[in-house]
Order: sequence, then C-alpha cells, then structure tokens
Amino acid sequence: MKTMYPKYIKRLLDFLLSLSALLLLSPFSLLLALLVRLRLGSPVLFCQERPGLHGKIFKLYKFRSMTEKRDSEGNLLPDAERLPKFGKLLRATSLDELPELFNILKGDMSIVGPRPLLVKYLPLYNEEQRHRHDVRPGLTGLAQVNGRNAISWEEKFRYDVEYARKISFWLDVKILFQTVGKVLKRDGISQEGEATMEEFRGTPEPSESSEA
Repeated sequence: MKTMYPKYIKRLLDFLLSLSALLLLSPFSLLLALLVRLRLGSPVLFCQERPGLHGKIFKLYKFRSMTEKRDSEGNLLPDAERLPKFGKLLRATSLDELPELFNILKGDMSIVGPRPLLVKYLPLYNEEQRHRHDVRPGLTGLAQVNGRNAISWEEKFRYDVEYARKISFWLDVKILFQTVGKVLKRDGISQEGEATMEEFRGTPEPSESSEA
C-alpha cells in the first residue's frame, strides 16, 4: 500500500475529486469569474509557467487577484499597490486557486503536494530542496498547514521534502482537514512586511569549520 498509493491510487483520487469539484462548483466559479472581471479587469485568469513533477514545466491557472496598475513610465507597480481588498479576500480564502482544479484534472498537479513555485527558482535549490519535485505539486501541502507564507523558505522546503518522503493516504487526509481549519482562520496568508512572501534567492551553503 505504501508504494501503491503514490503510484496509482493518489492520481485516481485526484482525477475523481477534481472532476467532481469542478462540476459541483461550476456555478460558483462562473459567478466568481464575473466578479473578478468587474473588480479587477481582464484577463480573468492568471496563467504562469511553473515546474511540476521532476521539474517538468506546466501552465498554472488561477483567478487573478491583482490589478494592472502601472507608473508613469508604464512599469507595473509593486505587488502591495496592485493588491486591492477584493484580491486580498480571494487570497485569504484561497478562492483564487479554484482554477487549479483543471491542473489537477490534467495531471499537472495533485490535491496535496508541495506548492508549485516559480521556474526561476529551479537553479537556486540545493540538492536536498530539489527533492520537493519528486512528487506532483499540490493545491495544499504540509508547508501550507504549518505556516504557509509566515515561515521561511528553508522551513517551507523542509516540509516539502518531508512530504515527498513520507507521502501516504492518511497524511493527505490529515493535511486536507488541517487545510480547512487554516483557510477558515486565514492563517499565514502573507509574510510580515510583504504582500505575499519575499522572493527566494537561494539558501546559503553552511560554511565548513576549519580544524584548530
């Protein structure tokens, strides 16, 4: 069962659950898309390339949560200035991530797994951190129920790698139940002083102590 679940059962459950959720939530998703269009403009969906299983690149879908406000020179304003109250609400409730159900249905993602990050972070991971890509990225994960954006990058990656190594049906069930509580409490939405979280710039290698 330990090897059967991640290889076969997990993907089947992801497909069935994401398909069911897409069908059941379709009226609400359409309403939310309309609100995003009216409040934040178009396009309604935010699409961006992200690395998935084994670092394979896929296109991630989310509801947009920021405006396209620019300065006098045409440059986008900082995230904090483009994130209105409605966008903050979408992120706080994780409603902006509903379109990721399509990614799960397609097999790009899983319901539970390390969150898919930016492609430009790939060369910055150390050997240990790269193991987060041994499994499909997820809608929620072990790092998200243990601090989300309020913890450091290094802590996030430790949880991601721990999940990749301990993946099991009961761990996924536990994470899903904890996710509901975290979303209701709106815990760890952003890092202190940031709209979401500061950019990852790599983990400094520990310096070797010299012999006396």
